[in-house]
Amino acid sequence: MAVAQKIRCHIERIIPHGDRVYTVEMKPERLLPRFRPGQFLHLALDPYDPSGFWPESRVFSIASSPKERERLRIVYAVKGLFTSRMEEEMREGQPIWVKLPYGEFFIDSDSDVVLFAGGTGITAFTAYLDGLAPDAPHAVHLAYGARTPRLLIERDAVERRAAEVPRLRVYCFAEADVADLPPQADGRTPPRRGRLSAAALWPDIANPRETVFYLSGPPPMLKALSRELQELGISGDRIRIDAWE
Repeated sequence: MAVAQKIRCHIERIIPHGDRVYTVEMKPERLLPRFRPGQFLHLALDPYDPSGFWPESRVFSIASSPKERERLRIVYAVKGLFTSRMEEEMREGQPIWVKLPYGEFFIDSDSDVVLFAGGTGITAFTAYLDGLAPDAPHAVHLAYGARTPRLLIERDAVERRAAEVPRLRVYCFAEADVADLPPQADGRTPPRRGRLSAAALWPDIANPRETVFYLSGPPPMLKALSRELQELGISGDRIRIDAWE
């Protein structure tokens, strides 16, 4: 596994999605170390002096592909003091420091999997989905939920992958504003109303007790889904949680 490195980047683009959710695209000053899908980075807002200590930082899933070692992408929602500072202080063209890679939230390629992604938790899975081969032998079910349909910011990308990978199925959920969606000329099914639920996917999972379940999102979602899966008879060793927040 690659040794974590401290790298200065420049912010190339900040994309606001509404409701204080942002995508940040960065260009590192040198080639990124090799990393695996599901790993995360530390991002610091204050300048870093290599002769001193690493400044205060926060962790974010690496949303970009491991193949893109000259670009870096994260997605964040404003939820506390650090992310409030990010919203207020980060500007395009600004230098910023990251250190990476960290984490072992790796998806098992030897079994069917179900991925539960709540809000910006989708970023723990984007690199994995990007790397799925069209002839992937195992079923992959992605349940992706957000507060409103417009916050399903990776929906287009994951549905394009589903069109290319026959064994990938995508289920989208939104807690509000589903009834207000305009007619979809492209024939896409609107998101289901409500929160992410294992029960909603259960009829489509061929062998649930031989499937591995991966959860990434807000802590209340992680707790509720973990409890629901255990009530459905899934053993704890088949529930993997991205719980660094």
